[in-house]
Amino acid sequence: MFEKFENVQIAHFDVKSQLPRWIYESAMRAAERGELARGSIANKADLMQRQKEIREGILTCIGGLPASDTPLNPQITGRVSGNGFHVEKVIFEARPLVYATANLYLPDGVTEPRGAVLLLCGHREQAKHCDEYQTVCHYLVHAGLIVLSLDPVGQGERFGFYNPETGQAPMTSVTEHENVGRQCMPVGDSLARYMLHDAIRAIDYLCTRKEVDPQRIGVTGHSGGGTQTSLLMMADERIAAAAPGGFIMNRPYFLLTGKAQDAEQKWPGFSALGFDHEDIVLAMAPRPVRVLATTYDSVPIEAPRHNVAVNRRFWDMYDKGGLLDIFEDENAHRFSIPLARAAAEFFSEQLLGRKVTPQDDVIQLLPADQLHCTQSGQVIGEYPSARNTHDENNERLAQLEKARNELSEDLRKKKALKWLRNAVYFNRKPCDLNPRLSGGGEVENLWALRTVWWSQRGLLNNALQFFPAEAAGRKLPVTIAVWDGGTKQLNAHAKWIEETCASGRIAMVLNPVGIGSLLPHVNSPEERPYKRFGMMDRYTDELMWLGDSMAAVRTYDVLRAIELAGTLKNIDADDIELYGCGKYAIYAELAALLDSRVQRVCLEDRMSSLAEWIREPFYDENDSLSFILPGMLHYFDIPDADNWLEQEGRLGTAIKYRKNTAS
Repeated sequence: MFEKFENVQIAHFDVKSQLPRWIYESAMRAAERGELARGSIANKADLMQRQKEIREGILTCIGGLPASDTPLNPQITGRVSGNGFHVEKVIFEARPLVYATANLYLPDGVTEPRGAVLLLCGHREQAKHCDEYQTVCHYLVHAGLIVLSLDPVGQGERFGFYNPETGQAPMTSVTEHENVGRQCMPVGDSLARYMLHDAIRAIDYLCTRKEVDPQRIGVTGHSGGGTQTSLLMMADERIAAAAPGGFIMNRPYFLLTGKAQDAEQKWPGFSALGFDHEDIVLAMAPRPVRVLATTYDSVPIEAPRHNVAVNRRFWDMYDKGGLLDIFEDENAHRFSIPLARAAAEFFSEQLLGRKVTPQDDVIQLLPADQLHCTQSGQVIGEYPSARNTHDENNERLAQLEKARNELSEDLRKKKALKWLRNAVYFNRKPCDLNPRLSGGGEVENLWALRTVWWSQRGLLNNALQFFPAEAAGRKLPVTIAVWDGGTKQLNAHAKWIEETCASGRIAMVLNPVGIGSLLPHVNSPEERPYKRFGMMDRYTDELMWLGDSMAAVRTYDVLRAIELAGTLKNIDADDIELYGCGKYAIYAELAALLDSRVQRVCLEDRMSSLAEWIREPFYDENDSLSFILPGMLHYFDIPDADNWLEQEGRLGTAIKYRKNTAS
């Protein structure tokens, strides 16, 4: 019935380029603020102040850290001999009942404390015992260094959703990281919180070993391991030297790649604080840093080169310019053998006092199963009480719920609405709506009008108004509808449109930014823009780095649509309702909380609560960043919003919940 309206594009404006352009320009402004701040560093005191701000800033962005005063309870579960070294299989508790698995490489003949390196693995499912990271360990240990190779959560022997009865895990590595990482965000955390803490506790463990000099501990890693290395460089002042690989860049260069980032690489608000990847390196000055890079990487080689060049002056302040450098290999995205050799030379010189170049012919990898710390190959199941990151996040959720419930209803509502208003109006640049008609038509007995207006500077919204033909020229009440797909999904909601119009109301179907005809250009007809790591995830990631969120932007769009409705001649401004359906129903509900002009809001087919979504370990990840306001659960959940609207008499018909809260 409504097919001819679903695919009509907006005339006169390039609306499909507006969201990418707006985000890029916002990111560039944030990057420029960071450049100015770093450029103003004139002496060592300024530099140390910036380093302090970086340490505090990264912890704020990822939700702080768990306690580090709990016992490690380390176990050595076995030993295996190699060529000139031996490996101890180590399990320690990073947090109570959270078991971390690691291999400790010890050169033969160690008689006194010496330098050690923590190796943080990237996204290889086998992690510490895969060929790539084993090879790095071998080069380092043959340079005379002690090496601790740690399994990240979801990898190696730490599959969080491993089922011991089937011997299978439904998700691992990147998939597990993203699954649980998204659920950390409403709690106000990033998955980086747990990965960084694991690395800090690994350093704690190294400091307990009599073979290790605690003053000479370095860290290296590539890709996801480069991310973890970067986090440790900013947060832990015990690190004596660092060699991050496959991650050091900056946001302006990264945005040109059009890629999304993994869960542990999402640090909400980091750009908003004026920080960028240059600050990762700056945080180490004047300690030794070698950036490891490959020239054919998905991380543009220009970015690490730029990073090292602009940071060198901070080492020069200490007359130690030679302690910052970059090593490049003509290779793709991996911890290649030339990078491993360069890391071994760097750490042996900086931590042992002598530069050692291990020969390739001494590298003899061990069978992966000989490096397992557990009998079964997984800590989940072998330790009946073992906890995964999903468990830890649910514990955080329970703490927040308890804290909220201890407040009076009035105080909780006051704090929640203040926080919500700040989040939704965050850094918005006011502008005139300047609405204009942009076409229309008829469908059976209904008229349709397309309206376009400015929601905020640089971002247009649009809507289709449907009303009975015989009502043309009359002022009617309006129901503004927000649903998944916007005007691209008119037929799916045809019954609602017809019933709303039959009741004497205008059915105004809204396209907030990035929805319906405002969806940005896709690279090919086959592209799925809402899939995990798809186009819309990329834009949402960047908004979070900027201290914003897609949910906040779109809720603001709904508020502007309400404002628009109050100015249009054919709408009765005293009778404005909202209708929300699907994932995007949350935008209608949040807008109603903030705008008393909304007489009623009706909600259908939406999640019952964010808490319930977080408690569900398996969910549909498609477009699942779109309803997240990072940190919202510190203040309220969806049932609170329902209660407050109901108390005001503004909650409409009974809410119909989805069986699966986010699918």
